Amino acid sequence: MVDYHAANNQSLYSAGGQQTYMEQENDWDRDLLLDPAWEKQQRKTFTAWCNSHLRKAGTQIENIEEDFRDGLKLMLLLEVISGERLPKPERGKMRVHKINNVNKALDFIASKGVKLVSIGAEEIVDGNAKMTLGMIWTIILRFAIQDISVEETSAKEGLLLWCQRKTAPYKNVNDGLAFNALIHRHRPELIDYDKLRKDDPVTNLNNAFEVAERYLDIPKMLDAEDIVNTARPDEKAIMTYVSSFYHAFSGAQKLLEWIRRTIPWLENRAPEKTMTEMQQKLEDFRDYRRVHKPPKVQEKCQLEINFNTLQTKLRLSNRPAFMPSEGRMVSDINGAWHKLEGAEKGYEEWLLNEIRRLERLDHLAEKFRQKAAIHESWTDGKEAMLTQKDYETASLSEIKALLKKHEAFESDLAAHQDRVEQIAAIAQELNELDYYDSPSVNARCQKICEQWDALGSLTQSRRESLERTEKQLESIDELYLEYAKRAAPFNNWMEGAMEDLQDMFIVHNIEEIQGLITAHDQFKSTLPEANKEREAIQAIQAEVQKIAQYNGIKLAGNNPYTTITPQSIDKKWEKVRSQLVPQRDQALQEELARQQSNDHLRRQFANQANMIGPWIQNKMAEIGRISIEMNGTLEDQLTHLRQYEQSIIEYKPNIDQLEGDHQLIQEALIFDNKYTAYTMEHLRVGWEQLLTTIARTINEIENQILTRDAKGISQEQLHEYRTSFNHFDKDHSGVLQAEEFKACLISLGYDGDAEFARIMGIVDPNNSGAVTFQAFIDFMSRETTDTDTADQVIASFKILAGDKNYITAEELRRELPPDQAEYCIARMAPYTGPDAVPGALDYMSFSTALYGESDL
Repeated sequence: MVDYHAANNQSLYSAGGQQTYMEQENDWDRDLLLDPAWEKQQRKTFTAWCNSHLRKAGTQIENIEEDFRDGLKLMLLLEVISGERLPKPERGKMRVHKINNVNKALDFIASKGVKLVSIGAEEIVDGNAKMTLGMIWTIILRFAIQDISVEETSAKEGLLLWCQRKTAPYKNVNDGLAFNALIHRHRPELIDYDKLRKDDPVTNLNNAFEVAERYLDIPKMLDAEDIVNTARPDEKAIMTYVSSFYHAFSGAQKLLEWIRRTIPWLENRAPEKTMTEMQQKLEDFRDYRRVHKPPKVQEKCQLEINFNTLQTKLRLSNRPAFMPSEGRMVSDINGAWHKLEGAEKGYEEWLLNEIRRLERLDHLAEKFRQKAAIHESWTDGKEAMLTQKDYETASLSEIKALLKKHEAFESDLAAHQDRVEQIAAIAQELNELDYYDSPSVNARCQKICEQWDALGSLTQSRRESLERTEKQLESIDELYLEYAKRAAPFNNWMEGAMEDLQDMFIVHNIEEIQGLITAHDQFKSTLPEANKEREAIQAIQAEVQKIAQYNGIKLAGNNPYTTITPQSIDKKWEKVRSQLVPQRDQALQEELARQQSNDHLRRQFANQANMIGPWIQNKMAEIGRISIEMNGTLEDQLTHLRQYEQSIIEYKPNIDQLEGDHQLIQEALIFDNKYTAYTMEHLRVGWEQLLTTIARTINEIENQILTRDAKGISQEQLHEYRTSFNHFDKDHSGVLQAEEFKACLISLGYDGDAEFARIMGIVDPNNSGAVTFQAFIDFMSRETTDTDTADQVIASFKILAGDKNYITAEELRRELPPDQAEYCIARMAPYTGPDAVPGALDYMSFSTALYGESDL
């Protein structure tokens, strides 16, 4: 069997002394090529060690290089052994998710000051056994061995020294007795050490492993056969297992030592001078609460759990109860813990009270500094301001402004009195509270008070100087004010006059230009009085200069009440009198001449237009009358109209002359003419309409002649057609509108919208909505060939009259449409037969009028 002490002596120490933690870690990098036996031992030991922690989270691993590949259980292991939370793992199954999880675990290990040499996430994800075992050994070193401390030695050296000290009283601790000796040293009731056989190392080792697992809650991490049959067992596996014994046995002692070290720190009440130092103490206390105490709370809880579990297992095994040595009992730990918490509570209360005291002092000191800084900032430059001689060359308005400014400063000075008193009071309180920096506070306060007294004296002196200077300038100021009051309106009057004299004017007739000339003459009449006012204003300024020279006063500048200078007044007056008024006279006279010329053009045009306009209207009326009345034969009418047309054409020179007059008016830009209501545009339209109307009327007569000759229509029939057409032409437009033609058709016996539309399509093929007289003649000449005979018409009236020889207007209006009834009534003579009644009409006369005597 290998002596653990000897093995550790050889492996953990070098000739040069102790190794550092980082040097131990680098050992792994150099020993990557493990002995197969060592690798087997490490797999078993590291797996058991990991499971001893993972079972606290309800899980475990089976294959150390496989079960850590996705990084999930690796991150969980680190959370359990460190008590800290790692970043949230990625749950994906892809390689990149596994690498990211393992990197999070490796980053956490590195954050604990561990240098990972040649260990990368890819090797762990790929299941590299040597790299995985190396990573677990690094974790064991950091979280299970690094914090072991025995007599100023730590980590592996401390663990070795602990084993040596604990087994020193025992002889022959090889042959599997070393682990039994460790257990017996701490729990003698668990092992009868004297009965162990030195020649049976396997049995001895298995006995120690079983007792440790059963009573000490240390899982079996080694195989006795592997240790006995291996010339040199794996050091890392042995150290891992031994560290479990260290943590199982030394927990109470370490906890008590930590409590004994911590209580004096918590009972230290030495105050600090500054808030920063006290806040650091508070931060240290909070760090103790957050970082240092929680693991100790967990240790205390685990010790109680282990103690209770051990007692239960001993009782169930019918073995005597375990009694810790004096001073390490659970009650001792609880008592020490209670004292620790008492000291902790008192320390926290003292810290808070001291911080409040320092806060008060810091608050007062900061308040002093702020108020002093505000006051010093306010006083900065005030002495220079109070000693300046700016009033010696100031005007009265500036002096008054300086006085008001000084009054405001005096009010401000009085308001700052409270701040000075507050500064002194705060300095006094800081002295009473023994503020550590009181000397600098007192010096600053003294300087402020002395400066304050100086400011008071300077303020009074400046007020006296300002008031004396004010009286000297008041008399001059009164003259300045009078000048300003009279110069301002006079200057405004001149500027207004200059603006009016240069203002462009637009007139359209003689009356408007004559009004402007009259207003200008009135303005010129006011100039002598205005000149007197100008001379009076200039006399005031002369008086100011006289007083200033007499009293030796140096005028600071221009008149403070106005920017109007005597020079500017004279300059404007000269411009108005010598330049602008003559120019305005000339412009008005030129415009008067132009308006007189324009008025002549208006009259000339109006005289012609007032004759031509009525002449065109009369001719239009005469043409309409000729076309309607139709006196004589069509040939007579045609001859008359052509003579009329010639007379119109001969009138054209009058139109041309008017066009010339209109051209002159346009060139003169004349847009109105009060002498006539006629415009050239209206007269042109009237003239064109006159020519068009006479030509159209002649054409209609010519077409009527052609129609008459072609269809054999008599002059009497044409006359009847014209009479009928004129009757229904209600608006005297010369054409029958659709409704007028419809009334005509109804009088002829036509009925129905469809029939009307059919006939309208014939007489108005272009859909103009109107029927010309020529179309009416064509229609009537076609329709009369199919009309009833005179006998049929008489028979129809006889039926309507009820076989009487007459008919009344009432009967016609009742039986016929209105237009047709009125048409018949207008063409019937009164009935004079023996059976006549009032209002009787002779329907025979209608037939005579319609067909003539020959047809009857």
